[in-house]
This record gives sequence, C-alpha cells and structure tokens, in this order.
Amino acid sequence: MSNFIPKVDNNSSVPKFLQLVRSFEDAVKSKLLNVGELLPSVNELCKECDLSRDTVFKAYTELKNRKLIESVPNKGYYVASTTQNVFLFLDTFKAYKEVLYGAFRSALPNSYNVDVHFHHYNTRVFEDIVLNAIGKYSHYIIMNYDDKKVKETVSKIDPSKLLCIDWIINVPDKCSYLGQDFGDPVFENLVLIKDKLKKYKKLVFIYPEFTNHPTQTITAFEKFCADHGFDYKIIYHVKDIEVIKGELYFTVSDRVMAKILDFAHELNYSTGSDIGIISYNETPTKKYIKDGITVISTDFDKIGTKMADFILSGQKIREFIPTKMIIRNSL
Repeated sequence: MSNFIPKVDNNSSVPKFLQLVRSFEDAVKSKLLNVGELLPSVNELCKECDLSRDTVFKAYTELKNRKLIESVPNKGYYVASTTQNVFLFLDTFKAYKEVLYGAFRSALPNSYNVDVHFHHYNTRVFEDIVLNAIGKYSHYIIMNYDDKKVKETVSKIDPSKLLCIDWIINVPDKCSYLGQDFGDPVFENLVLIKDKLKKYKKLVFIYPEFTNHPTQTITAFEKFCADHGFDYKIIYHVKDIEVIKGELYFTVSDRVMAKILDFAHELNYSTGSDIGIISYNETPTKKYIKDGITVISTDFDKIGTKMADFILSGQKIREFIPTKMIIRNSL
C-alpha cells in the first residue's frame, strides 16, 4: 500500500473533496502514485485528514468517474490510470477551431487525453456520438446548435462534467457554458466604426446557404443599418454575389471571403479603397491576406484556455467571452 496521504487546507475556499481529488491527481502525475498501487482506505483518510466519510467517499467517487482509480470489493481502491480522457465535440473543423483546440490542449497537462469529434450539424450523428460517450470520459465539452433534440441529448450527461461552448443554445439549466454573443456585440462594434463605413455606398451582408452561423448577426446588422441610415442588402445565395465598386461586404464564411477576393482580383479592385471586407472569426492568416482582413471575432485562445480551467478547477462556469472588431486594411 502507498504511504501517500493527501493534504487538505481547512482555510481554503475549494471544497475538501475536490482538494482530495486534486491531491491524488497531482500524486499520480508526479508518479508518487503508480498504476496498480493500493490507496489509503476511507477510514484511514478520515483519520489522517480529519474528514467525514461522506467527503472521502465523494472524492473517491469522483476519481472513479474520472477513470483514475477503481475499486475492488473487499480489497480497496487502486490507481487505475495515469491519464484522464476528455470528450470534445465540435461542429466542423475550421481554422479558428484549430486556434481554440491549440490553446485548450496547451493549457492541459500531458496526462489528459482529448478525443475530438465533429457533428457537422447532423442530429442523428450528434445523438449517437454523445450517447455512446456517456460514462467514458471525465469531462464533456460540446458545441451545441439550434435543434430541439440537442438539449434532450446533452441533458443525459452529468451537468457537473458538461461544458457547452460557443453558441449558447439548448443548454441544460445546471451545466456550465462558455460562449459568444452573436447579436448585440455585432451591433455595438459596427457603431464604433460607423464613420469608417460612411465611404461605402452600400453595406452587403452575405449569409450563404451552406452556413449555420446564428441568424442573430443578420438581425444586428439590419438594425445597425436602419438606425444609422446605411443602404444595405442581404444575400443568401452564393450565385447572387456580385462585387461592385464602392460596396462593403460582411461575410460569415471564409469560402465567401475568398470568392469576393477572387472577384476583386479579376476586376482589379483594391480592398479598403474600391471595396471593403469584414470577415467573421479571426484566424492566424487573416492579418496577412491582402495586407490584412478586418474581422469581428471573439477570442478563441481565451475560450480554449478557459475550457481547460473548467476541467482543472472543477468549478462551474457561466460566461460570455467578448466580441471585438479588429480593424485592418480591408476596411
């Protein structure tokens, strides 16, 4: 049996059971405890750490749920694994998701494995993958979307282990969330640059037929144009795009942004003077394309880091990450 006894700080704001969990996790990571090693009994921990049986049981139950320990009837608790498995369920793979994932992975210790899945807004796929994953992971981080079956499916996950990210829709009441607001911040950021937009004779919002971007952004755009007297147009089909000198194009799709740049190249138009472009979601390359594409975006590095904080702290989180405009040459 191991001689390891965890430390518990009676003056800490962190619950005692969670202090036990973290102490054992740290011991496993630092190899003070090894796979197969017998842990102190519940009675021993109660005595050594001056804790109630309920507190110790709660800590061991949590460690079992995280697949770090296992119990053997009439023998006790053993270290089962030196790793924890995290379920990450994204909508699609795009450049800014790579930024989010990179920040998330960098903020987690190497002892954590992250299984990444994509649902592509397919409800049957979403349901099958989530239901198959329940009980196999220590934490579940999921990008929800606008389908009534989504909430029913994710509600089957233990809410203390569930974090819904990005689009905060169909989120169970008791779980954590970390998202961005696709409505009011768009309006507010457009107001901040309204003087720069006045040189364009028309503002064109392109919402292509293949996108699943929240429609709150369209509503915010329309409200801004109506409130501030801008002539505007909404395009819903890629085939209807026509790049005209003197117009600004606001797009939620990088594929559409590339198409606009192709048109501009063919017509010998310069971005930022002949036409304007605002793209949704920052990526590592947009600051270099055509000397810089103006973007409206949340901070995906920050979301990724806070996703890791949720796992490591064990604390509930309910937060929106701010959305900001980054002005570059294309405006």
